[in-house]
Amino acid sequence: SPSVNTTPVCTGAYGQEGKFSGPLKPMTFSIFEGQEPSQIIFQFKANPPAVTFELTGETDGIFKIEKDGLLYHTRVLDRETRAVHHLQLAALDSQGAIVDGPVPIIIEVKDINDNRPTFLQTKYEGSVRQNSRPGKPFMYVNATDLDDPATPNGQLFYQIVIQLPKINNVMYFQIDNKTGAISLTPEGSQVLDPIKNPYYNLVVSVKDMGGQNENSFSDTTSVDITVRENIWKAPEPVEIRENLTDPHPIKITQVQWNDPGAHYSLINKEKLPQFPFSIDQEGNIYVTQPLDREEKDSHVFFATAKDENGKPLAYPLEIRVKVIDINDNPPTCLSQVTVFEVQENEVLGSSIGIFAAHDMDEANNINSILKYRLVDQTPKVPSDELFLIDEYGGKVQLGKRSLKKQDSPQYNLTVEVSDIDFKTLCSLQVNVIDINDQIPIFERSDGAIHSKINFPLFSLPPQPLDFETEPVTSIVFKAENPEPLVNGIEYNASSFASFELTVTDVNEVPVFPQQIFQANVSEDTAIGTKVGTVTARDPEGLTVSYSLKDNKRGWLKIDSVTGDIFSTAPLDRETESVYRVQVVATEVGGSSLSSTAYFHLVLMDVNDNPPRLAKDYTGLFFCHPLSAPGSLIFEATDDDQQSVRRPKFTFALGRESLQSDWEVSKINGTHARLSTKHTRFEEQVYDIPILINDGGQPPMEGIVSLSVTFCQCVDGSCFRPAGNQVGIPTVGMAVGILLTTFLVIGIILAVVFIRMRKDKVEDPQSPENKPLRS
Repeated sequence: SPSVNTTPVCTGAYGQEGKFSGPLKPMTFSIFEGQEPSQIIFQFKANPPAVTFELTGETDGIFKIEKDGLLYHTRVLDRETRAVHHLQLAALDSQGAIVDGPVPIIIEVKDINDNRPTFLQTKYEGSVRQNSRPGKPFMYVNATDLDDPATPNGQLFYQIVIQLPKINNVMYFQIDNKTGAISLTPEGSQVLDPIKNPYYNLVVSVKDMGGQNENSFSDTTSVDITVRENIWKAPEPVEIRENLTDPHPIKITQVQWNDPGAHYSLINKEKLPQFPFSIDQEGNIYVTQPLDREEKDSHVFFATAKDENGKPLAYPLEIRVKVIDINDNPPTCLSQVTVFEVQENEVLGSSIGIFAAHDMDEANNINSILKYRLVDQTPKVPSDELFLIDEYGGKVQLGKRSLKKQDSPQYNLTVEVSDIDFKTLCSLQVNVIDINDQIPIFERSDGAIHSKINFPLFSLPPQPLDFETEPVTSIVFKAENPEPLVNGIEYNASSFASFELTVTDVNEVPVFPQQIFQANVSEDTAIGTKVGTVTARDPEGLTVSYSLKDNKRGWLKIDSVTGDIFSTAPLDRETESVYRVQVVATEVGGSSLSSTAYFHLVLMDVNDNPPRLAKDYTGLFFCHPLSAPGSLIFEATDDDQQSVRRPKFTFALGRESLQSDWEVSKINGTHARLSTKHTRFEEQVYDIPILINDGGQPPMEGIVSLSVTFCQCVDGSCFRPAGNQVGIPTVGMAVGILLTTFLVIGIILAVVFIRMRKDKVEDPQSPENKPLRS
């Protein structure tokens, strides 16, 4: 039932309905423990014939009731002794008989913070493995408080006050403020080492009131912690012989979590399609099938330990497995036939080549050490055993004598390659190369040379053949063997031959001495001025005629006889700085062959363009009224060629009358600042003429105009009222138009209304309205 505070007479009591007195009926009262005795709880009223009351139940000698129904308590209440008192109250007549009731009366004793928390033990002992997972509890401390746990009075707050030793001011342990669970911090999980510091001591405090009240009670306890060695460690790398025939699975190693009950599993990091390892729930790791070193010589995977909820207890451990080689592969030949070449007459012991084979077993291992032996030679001429082979190196040498190609141009050898268990036969072919001990000789009768000969040209002219320069040319050939001559043999005149080449004349096009001709002239060159000359020569000595091609602007003409080029129109560098035309040279007579060259006329600049503004300066404005003198920056340019030192423009006002209001100041050679000299400008547009001089030779001047508007500003932008724009009515005109429109509409509505009233009066019985007439 609901509880409310009673009147001040009933100090500390909370009863139903918030009243101090009332009839006999079931009621519940709430009273804080620790209050002074003789406190009035309630005044019960009885109806005749009741004259007194009787109180029974769990009074504990504390609760009393007077004859007039006044309920009170005589001693201080203690919630920890009894939190709820169940009483019965009855009304009696003068004879002591019950005339009303009994009814239940419940007294709830409300808690106050009158009990301090206490630890269950004055000293706790625990242990933790190094590298344990941070945040996972390894022990608990517990405290109790007799106060009501449903109120802040009984809510406990745990805290580590001291950690000894505390290295570098780093906490290695942490405690859950509510449960008292002690675990490692991330730093403690990494740093704790039983060799360096096997023991730690903590002082843990507990506070009631959730630790949030300065008047809360507290208690402390000591916690001794032993750091034990972490047994969750990666095992040593495992070595397994390949192709084991023992029954599988075979145990190869083991991992173990620090505590029992862990769930183990393996992680196939290499994503093998068939993972050949497994683990049981004791941490024993097995290989489940034979391994092949030639397929994969090592394996890396991980073992994990998880709790009953599937959460990792620690970081996975890396497991390394090396597959040990056995001799299960025979030697193999690198190719079907290995070919060596040797020149004839090589001295005894000369190296012919290095013969090599391959073994797939582990390198630098006894299983892959190969031995070589020659077991056959074909043909055996002029004798057998002409060759030797190094037993381990495979080097092939001449074993008895020099070779002669005429004895045999080729020898086929059989090489036996063996390891400790296997043997393989490989084929080796040795080709005998003829040495160059005869010079080539030209046979004048038929010119035939019956061997492989090079013919370098010794006196071929370096330039193209030209009938006009040299109608007959001599050429000398030398015959050489591709191989160098042996010592003591030299080339002589028999290896050389010459012949004469007669050149036939061909008609050729005129030839220009260069492909591009260039001339530089000033752009103000007068019409008719000679600007350059282009000439060509006909190899056959014919006369050459000249003409121009691609003379798009018609600025040039050429003398057809001399090749002199003249200007025929005003030149303008700003239109085209380099004027390009083609000159066509055509032979006069003969086949009228022609050739083409280019003439480039480079126009040098003349200062013939006045300065102008670099861009369109529209929308320049100052906010009206000016609060202080303002300025605007503008840039000038001109169309003449700008040198390294130019431009150097000068700036001035275009009218002296403006000097009292405006000022122009130069910033650099291209930029200037237009400034106001005061703030007394009207709200209008000012056109300011600016005189700009380029300082050239001759100097050119230009007058430009800057339009500057003084206007009201809104958010930093110029606001131009509609009345100030051409074709848009002013505000007054707009208001007049609007009022006139409303007046006309009102007149029309009035006429319509009057006419409707008139028609209704003329025909009051008409069931329909007559149509309006204009």
